[in-house]
Amino acid sequence: MASAFSHALAAVTLGKLYSGKKQAAKFWVLGIVCGIFPDLDVLSFKFGIPYSHMFGHRGITHSFFFALVFGGLIAWAFFREDIYKGRNRLKLWAYFFACTASHGILDALTTGGRGVAFWAPFSGERIFLPWKVIRVSPISVSDFFGEWGIRVLKSELYWIGIPCFVLLFSVWLFRKLMSSN
Repeated sequence: MASAFSHALAAVTLGKLYSGKKQAAKFWVLGIVCGIFPDLDVLSFKFGIPYSHMFGHRGITHSFFFALVFGGLIAWAFFREDIYKGRNRLKLWAYFFACTASHGILDALTTGGRGVAFWAPFSGERIFLPWKVIRVSPISVSDFFGEWGIRVLKSELYWIGIPCFVLLFSVWLFRKLMSSN
Protein backbone atom coordinates (compact mmCIF):
# COMPACT_ATOMS: atom_id res chain seq x y z
CA MET A 1 0.00 0.00 0.00
CA ALA A 2 1.00 3.60 -0.33
CA SER A 3 1.38 5.38 3.01
CA ALA A 4 -1.43 7.30 4.70
CA PHE A 5 0.52 10.49 3.96
CA SER A 6 0.28 9.96 0.21
CA HIS A 7 -3.37 8.98 0.36
CA ALA A 8 -4.06 12.20 2.26
CA LEU A 9 -1.98 14.22 -0.23
CA ALA A 10 -3.99 12.76 -3.12
CA ALA A 11 -7.25 13.79 -1.40
CA VAL A 12 -5.99 17.33 -0.77
CA THR A 13 -4.83 17.62 -4.38
CA LEU A 14 -8.24 16.46 -5.62
CA GLY A 15 -9.86 18.99 -3.26
CA LYS A 16 -7.78 21.82 -4.67
CA LEU A 17 -8.85 20.76 -8.17
CA TYR A 18 -12.49 20.54 -7.07
CA SER A 19 -12.99 24.28 -6.92
CA GLY A 20 -11.03 27.45 -6.71
CA LYS A 21 -13.30 28.54 -3.86
CA LYS A 22 -12.49 28.32 -0.17
CA GLN A 23 -13.88 25.15 1.40
CA ALA A 24 -14.97 24.41 4.96
CA ALA A 25 -12.64 22.41 7.21
CA LYS A 26 -15.01 19.43 7.14
CA PHE A 27 -14.57 19.24 3.36
CA TRP A 28 -10.82 18.77 3.78
CA VAL A 29 -11.04 16.44 6.76
CA LEU A 30 -13.64 14.21 5.11
CA GLY A 31 -11.68 14.14 1.85
CA ILE A 32 -8.62 12.93 3.75
CA VAL A 33 -10.74 10.40 5.65
CA CYS A 34 -12.04 9.07 2.31
CA GLY A 35 -8.49 8.82 1.02
CA ILE A 36 -7.26 6.85 4.03
CA PHE A 37 -10.37 4.89 5.10
CA PRO A 38 -10.00 1.89 2.76
CA ASP A 39 -6.95 0.72 4.71
CA LEU A 40 -9.09 -0.03 7.74
CA ASP A 41 -9.44 -3.39 6.04
CA VAL A 42 -6.10 -4.35 7.62
CA LEU A 43 -8.23 -5.14 10.67
CA SER A 44 -9.35 -8.20 8.72
CA PHE A 45 -6.02 -9.84 9.65
CA LYS A 46 -7.03 -9.64 13.33
CA PHE A 47 -10.16 -11.65 12.52
CA GLY A 48 -8.33 -14.32 10.54
CA ILE A 49 -9.66 -13.16 7.17
CA PRO A 50 -7.11 -14.04 4.49
CA TYR A 51 -5.48 -11.31 2.42
CA SER A 52 -7.00 -12.64 -0.81
CA HIS A 53 -10.58 -12.79 0.55
CA MET A 54 -13.14 -10.25 -0.70
CA PHE A 55 -13.13 -8.72 2.81
CA GLY A 56 -9.34 -9.02 3.16
CA HIS A 57 -6.75 -6.31 2.64
CA ARG A 58 -7.14 -4.48 -0.69
CA GLY A 59 -10.48 -6.20 -1.16
CA ILE A 60 -13.92 -4.60 -1.26
CA THR A 61 -12.89 -1.41 0.56
CA HIS A 62 -10.49 -0.68 -2.30
CA SER A 63 -13.14 -1.20 -5.00
CA PHE A 64 -14.83 1.41 -7.16
CA PHE A 65 -18.19 0.14 -5.89
CA PHE A 66 -17.17 0.86 -2.29
CA ALA A 67 -15.84 4.29 -3.33
CA LEU A 68 -19.17 5.11 -4.97
CA VAL A 69 -21.21 4.04 -1.93
CA PHE A 70 -18.86 5.51 0.68
CA GLY A 71 -18.50 8.81 -1.20
CA GLY A 72 -22.28 9.09 -1.44
CA LEU A 73 -22.74 8.35 2.26
CA ILE A 74 -20.20 11.00 3.22
CA ALA A 75 -21.84 13.62 0.98
CA TRP A 76 -25.32 12.73 2.25
CA ALA A 77 -24.42 12.49 5.95
CA PHE A 78 -22.20 15.55 6.31
CA PHE A 79 -23.53 18.00 3.74
CA ARG A 80 -27.26 18.22 4.37
CA GLU A 81 -27.50 22.02 4.39
CA ASP A 82 -29.66 23.67 1.73
CA ILE A 83 -26.62 24.99 -0.13
CA TYR A 84 -25.59 21.38 -0.81
CA LYS A 85 -28.78 20.25 -2.52
CA GLY A 86 -28.94 18.97 -6.10
CA ARG A 87 -25.89 19.50 -8.27
CA ASN A 88 -23.75 20.72 -5.38
CA ARG A 89 -24.24 17.47 -3.49
CA LEU A 90 -23.55 15.46 -6.66
CA LYS A 91 -20.27 17.35 -7.08
CA LEU A 92 -19.39 16.56 -3.47
CA TRP A 93 -20.29 12.92 -4.04
CA ALA A 94 -17.97 12.88 -7.07
CA TYR A 95 -15.19 14.44 -5.00
CA PHE A 96 -15.52 11.96 -2.13
CA PHE A 97 -15.79 9.10 -4.63
CA ALA A 98 -12.56 10.28 -6.29
CA CYS A 99 -10.76 10.55 -2.93
CA THR A 100 -11.83 7.04 -1.93
CA ALA A 101 -11.11 5.55 -5.38
CA SER A 102 -7.68 7.20 -5.47
CA HIS A 103 -6.68 4.93 -2.60
CA GLY A 104 -7.04 1.75 -4.63
CA ILE A 105 -5.42 3.35 -7.67
CA LEU A 106 -2.33 4.37 -5.69
CA ASP A 107 -2.14 0.91 -4.11
CA ALA A 108 -2.32 -0.68 -7.58
CA LEU A 109 0.83 1.28 -8.46
CA THR A 110 2.88 -0.21 -5.60
CA THR A 111 5.60 -2.85 -5.80
CA GLY A 112 4.02 -5.25 -3.33
CA GLY A 113 0.90 -7.03 -2.23
CA ARG A 114 -1.50 -9.10 -4.28
CA GLY A 115 -3.22 -6.41 -6.30
CA VAL A 116 -6.46 -4.51 -5.76
CA ALA A 117 -10.02 -5.85 -6.10
CA PHE A 118 -11.23 -2.88 -8.14
CA TRP A 119 -14.42 -4.68 -9.25
CA ALA A 120 -15.47 -6.18 -5.89
CA PRO A 121 -18.11 -7.33 -5.02
CA PHE A 122 -18.75 -8.34 -8.63
CA SER A 123 -15.32 -9.90 -9.10
CA GLY A 124 -12.62 -10.89 -6.65
CA GLU A 125 -9.85 -10.54 -9.23
CA ARG A 126 -6.86 -8.62 -7.90
CA ILE A 127 -5.31 -6.15 -10.31
CA PHE A 128 -2.10 -4.14 -10.47
CA LEU A 129 -1.69 -1.28 -12.89
CA PRO A 130 0.99 -1.79 -15.56
CA TRP A 131 3.36 0.56 -13.72
CA LYS A 132 4.37 -0.76 -10.30
CA VAL A 133 6.58 2.20 -9.35
CA ILE A 134 5.67 3.16 -5.77
CA ARG A 135 7.52 1.23 -3.07
CA VAL A 136 5.01 -0.66 -0.97
CA SER A 137 4.57 0.68 2.55
CA PRO A 138 4.74 -1.70 5.51
CA ILE A 139 1.41 -2.50 7.14
CA SER A 140 2.93 -2.27 10.62
CA VAL A 141 3.35 1.26 11.95
CA SER A 142 6.53 0.25 13.81
CA ASP A 143 8.07 -1.02 10.55
CA PHE A 144 7.30 2.31 8.90
CA PHE A 145 9.61 4.24 11.24
CA GLY A 146 12.89 2.92 9.94
CA GLU A 147 14.85 2.38 6.75
CA TRP A 148 11.87 0.82 4.94
CA GLY A 149 9.69 3.83 5.71
CA ILE A 150 12.34 6.25 4.47
CA ARG A 151 12.59 4.36 1.15
CA VAL A 152 8.78 4.46 0.87
CA LEU A 153 8.60 8.20 1.54
CA LYS A 154 11.33 8.91 -1.04
CA SER A 155 9.46 6.84 -3.60
CA GLU A 156 6.17 8.55 -2.79
CA LEU A 157 7.74 11.99 -2.99
CA TYR A 158 8.98 11.18 -6.47
CA TRP A 159 5.89 9.36 -7.82
CA ILE A 160 3.09 11.14 -5.91
CA GLY A 161 4.35 14.33 -4.26
CA ILE A 162 6.07 15.91 -7.26
CA PRO A 163 3.21 15.09 -9.69
CA CYS A 164 0.67 16.51 -7.21
CA PHE A 165 2.72 19.70 -6.88
CA VAL A 166 3.10 20.05 -10.67
CA LEU A 167 -0.63 19.47 -11.16
CA LEU A 168 -1.58 21.98 -8.45
CA PHE A 169 0.84 24.59 -9.78
CA SER A 170 -0.47 24.10 -13.33
CA VAL A 171 -4.09 24.51 -12.22
CA TRP A 172 -3.19 27.55 -10.11
CA LEU A 173 -1.40 29.12 -13.06
CA PHE A 174 -4.28 28.32 -15.43
CA ARG A 175 -6.84 29.85 -13.05
CA LYS A 176 -4.65 32.92 -12.58
CA LEU A 177 -4.30 33.41 -16.32
CA MET A 178 -8.04 32.90 -16.87
CA SER A 179 -8.98 35.39 -14.14
CA SER A 180 -6.73 38.08 -15.61
CA ASN A 181 -8.60 37.97 -18.94
